[in-house]
Formats: sequence, structure tokens, C-alpha cells
Amino acid sequence: MKAGSYNDYKIFTGNSNPELAKKIADIMGKPLGKCEVKTFSDGEIAVNLGETVRGVDVYIVQSTSNPVNNNLMELLIMIDAMKRASAGRINAVLPYYGYARQDRKAKPRDPITAKLVADIIVAAGADRVITMDLHANQIQGYFDIPVDHLFGMPILAKYFMDKNLDDLCVVSPDHGSVTRARSLAEILNCPIAIIDKRRPEPNKSEIVNIIGNIEGKNCIIIDDMIDTAGTICNAAKAVKDLGAKTVFAGATHAVLSGPAIERLKASVFEEIVLLDTVPMGPEKITDKMTFLSVAPIFAEAMTRVFSNGSVSALFD
Repeated sequence: MKAGSYNDYKIFTGNSNPELAKKIADIMGKPLGKCEVKTFSDGEIAVNLGETVRGVDVYIVQSTSNPVNNNLMELLIMIDAMKRASAGRINAVLPYYGYARQDRKAKPRDPITAKLVADIIVAAGADRVITMDLHANQIQGYFDIPVDHLFGMPILAKYFMDKNLDDLCVVSPDHGSVTRARSLAEILNCPIAIIDKRRPEPNKSEIVNIIGNIEGKNCIIIDDMIDTAGTICNAAKAVKDLGAKTVFAGATHAVLSGPAIERLKASVFEEIVLLDTVPMGPEKITDKMTFLSVAPIFAEAMTRVFSNGSVSALFD
């Protein structure tokens, strides 16, 4: 059976983000597929498909977020189960792709985990990956199968446009986010500023300089993810100290590990706008946070993949 000739599709999920999977399935007018994902007493993961997938176009919605290794193994075992059950095509839908920050050898003897995980997903039997806002665009090339790379920027841009803020400036928290910041600035028709920082060790950063004029402006600091929140909170304080009127944050992936919540609560942000690619327990949600859903974009992308439509046209 050739790709695109399937007469049915089914949506499954592991334990990483069932709420998002349910939203996607509801938009697509499908119930979630029957699949039990549990663990043996020693921690091994067991998967039991409760319905046939023979010849079907299947979509497994699974973010590789905390607990990262468990969620990754759930994805791999689900892919293997689908393959052995003769699924027609297996689409791994990863709203958040973990292990992406190690995407190159930054220093001698570093691993490249973004490539390693890509190889494992392909080896497990996935035929396609659908993901959002990879840490680096070149990770698409680490896969030997098609990758549909979706963008959270339009969702964030629309939200900030609807706020009708004046004197805007989009701030990149580091050099790696300049392209993302410029894209948002073009939509909002405003200038950008760049924070020059150095990172002495993982999850720690020091601000050296700010390039651009942020005095008296409403600043939006944009990034692909917020992990320990050190970078973005330090950036906000520096911007505020140099005369910004207000400071907002926008990010796709709310990883929020370690001291992130305490840092965000104590930060100078007026509002922190996040997407729901990673599930959030109530203990991680603060009054400053606003969550927007990526379900409509994923649902539309998955519908287009099934019908052989253009996914890139979503962002034209």
C-alpha cells in the first residue's frame, strides 16, 4: 500500500501528554485508539494495543518530556508494537523533541544525542516524524525519514498582536534565537534586540551585553523552550534594568525543571506565554503564565499528511 492510499487513520498516545492527544483527536473527530501503556514492577514498559491497526495510517502522539527516558521508551515500544501489528504507516508525533540541545559537538568528546535519538526512532520503525520548534533546524536532517517541522510562532504572534501593545521590541535571549526573534518582529512590525551571553556550564548563563535599544519599550523575550529559566529570567532583569517599560516572555516548550518555577515567580515578567507541547501539573502553573494550545496546528498537519496535502502551506 502506497503512502497516501490509506482509507483510515487512528490516533494513539502514551503517558507523556494524553490531554494534548485528546484535544487533537477531538478536533480531528476521532476517538483515541485503545492502547494500554504500563510498567512491570521492575520498571520495564509494557504496551498492549487494544484494537487492530493492520494497514492503517497510525499517529502516535508522545512528547519526550520529563520523565524523558520513560517517555522515549514508551514511544519506541509503541512504534515497535504498531510495526509488528502490520500498521500501514507509522507517524511519530512529537510536540516536544527531547535530547535536542546536544545537536553538535560543542567541545571534544561530546555526544550528539539529537542524532542518536533520531536514529533510534527510525530503527524502531517510524515512517514519518511530525514535531514542533526543534532546538535547531538542522535536526530535521538527522532523520532518514520525512520530518514535518511545525512552528509555534504564529500562535504566539497572534496572541501578542491581539494585546495591541505599543512601542514593542522583540528580544532574543541569545545568538541562537535571533532568527526566531526576527520572525516574530517582522509579524509585529517592530525592532529586535539581542542579548550577548556566555554559558560557562550547562543550565547556567551570564549576560555580557545587550545589542539594540530597549529603553521605554514593551519587550517580548522569545525562545524555543524554558528549562531552568535562568537564561530568560536573567535576560528579563537585564532588559528591565536598562529601562524597558514592561517585559513579556514567549516560548513553545515549557520544560520548567529544577528551580524554574521559583525563578519565574520572582521574575520581573508581566506575563509568560507558553504552548502546551509539554504537560503542566498544577504545581508548575503560576499566575503569570498563560497557556495556548498547539492542538489545532497538529490536527491540521496530521489531516494534511493523511490526505497528502501540503503541510508547509500552513505557514505561508
